[in-house]
Amino acid sequence: MEREILNLIDKSSDILIVTHVNPDGDTLGSASALKSFIIENFNKQSDILIQIKDENQFPKTYKFLPHINEAVTLSNLKEDYDLVIAVDTASSDRIVENASSVFKKAKNTIVIDHHKTNTGFGKINYIKGGMSSCAEVLYDLFNKLNRKISQNIAIGLYAGILTDTGCFKYESTTEKTFEAASKLAALGINISNIADLCYTNKPKNMILFQNYLVSNAKFCFNDRVAYTLVTKEIIEKYKARDEYTEGIAETLRSIERIEASFVLKETEKGVKASIRTKNIDATKITEKFKGGGHKRAAGCTIKENIGRAAEILLKEINELLI
Repeated sequence: MEREILNLIDKSSDILIVTHVNPDGDTLGSASALKSFIIENFNKQSDILIQIKDENQFPKTYKFLPHINEAVTLSNLKEDYDLVIAVDTASSDRIVENASSVFKKAKNTIVIDHHKTNTGFGKINYIKGGMSSCAEVLYDLFNKLNRKISQNIAIGLYAGILTDTGCFKYESTTEKTFEAASKLAALGINISNIADLCYTNKPKNMILFQNYLVSNAKFCFNDRVAYTLVTKEIIEKYKARDEYTEGIAETLRSIERIEASFVLKETEKGVKASIRTKNIDATKITEKFKGGGHKRAAGCTIKENIGRAAEILLKEINELLI
């Protein structure tokens, strides 16, 4: 399959790399690395689609990634591509409407992912369920193809691995993950600077917004579950961008005695739930709402108002606590 992916990229003229909605460090790092790989190995350009509402929602934290600033948005997307590659995208509904139609119309499609819940929605599906990150999947792919990993590629891969492992502390982190990170660091990239850019370069309003969410968290079931609600009013008050809720569920999960935490955010298409657990399988909850993810970190969208969505999740989690 690795060779098939290589041949497909080689024969395609117009290539689009698709990130998932509410893009994080792994999907953006993977897209950056893949574009660098295509440029350096095939001497051809490709588009990266960052799936955001508009240009004002560009995830500033990851502007340092090679080629990310060249990314297109829905407003300047082409109608047709020979090849569309979705990275770190667990299901087809994680591709927004306009991009979804482009994906479906493309002559060829590839899905590269690490989510166990991904059943494969591309013509070619390169899915390594259980790996720490999509970036680690790409690292493995490039090595199997015996292709050189440049510093530009390494920056994207390292950022993806770093952020999706929670700085190498999640249970999906293995000795192979550390080996990949070590080999990437050996290429001369500044891993300290990458970590600083990912974690210590946040806007003031983001910190205030996150502080509000943590301070207003609710606790139940004898302090075994914590959650917080992100309403449209709060988003507007703090001028919060999509990525500003990153890390909140993890912070709540880190509290002593907490077994499960979740963040609910009002969106135009329903209430987006981000769930984090310590021992519970989070995918048993999200799969009921056609969501997905990993055992300890999963997400879904619930078509209810935010209060009702909280009630539904609390009931589902309580059944797993017993």
